[in-house]
Amino acid sequence: MSDGVVASATPAFEARGVVFRYAGARRPALDGVDVVVPEGSLYAVLGPNGSGKSTLLRVLLGALVPQAGEVRYAGRALGDWRRRELAARVGVVPQGEEQAFPTTVRELVALGRYPHLGPLARERASDRRAVEEAMLRCDVAELAERSVASLSGGERQRTRIARALAQEPRTLVLDEPTASLDIRHEMEILELASALAAGGVTVVLVTHAVNLAARYAARLLLLDRGRPAAEGPPRQVITRERIEAVYGWPVAIALHPGPGPDAGAPQVVALAAGDHSME
Repeated sequence: MSDGVVASATPAFEARGVVFRYAGARRPALDGVDVVVPEGSLYAVLGPNGSGKSTLLRVLLGALVPQAGEVRYAGRALGDWRRRELAARVGVVPQGEEQAFPTTVRELVALGRYPHLGPLARERASDRRAVEEAMLRCDVAELAERSVASLSGGERQRTRIARALAQEPRTLVLDEPTASLDIRHEMEILELASALAAGGVTVVLVTHAVNLAARYAARLLLLDRGRPAAEGPPRQVITRERIEAVYGWPVAIALHPGPGPDAGAPQVVALAAGDHSME
């Protein structure tokens, strides 16, 4: 984990002054949000329930159109991208995905080639190679013939990430990838995301796992009721006063002891309600 990334001239995602309000809502889900995701970085979006994390993700991906502001991907306005062209560049691993039909691990990963093949084209050698490399990278190659339904939570999540990587994307978007996973599988997913970013893939991580994000992400965006509470390197974003204000709970901040590149990363320790009064 480092305090910054040397960004290319063109960010992966860039959003300026984004406002989005759902029909009938009393307040905007996003209210003046700016985001600049450096290419080749691991960038995390944090915040409590209802802070706008999932809405921001959908806006960045073009699933929702903001009422104000602008969103760009790779220097082009999002509306200028054809959907299939964008799908070939951006791999998405959604939260809480269910399989409608029985499928093997390889079959699921191979679906990642759809943006390159279309509905009727047959697999080419390049497609088979992309699928095999994605499974190897996510450590699911030995599970290729297993039913997805038979996998553990961590194996299933790695398979979904492999599907996204089979697209050979420049950008990977992960929505709560460690939800309901145990410690080992949480760490495996974050280690994989970190390795992908080190290899040049831009990774955007939406998560409730504040401490893991602070250890692995180069930059954090902390949302509070649709507005940015802070943005920057973890040491600047994760402070006791800010976390208490956003999450409404007393905390202490400790530094990760290491060893490793994440030594010194700020870590949030939730306190009992009476341990100290929030300022």
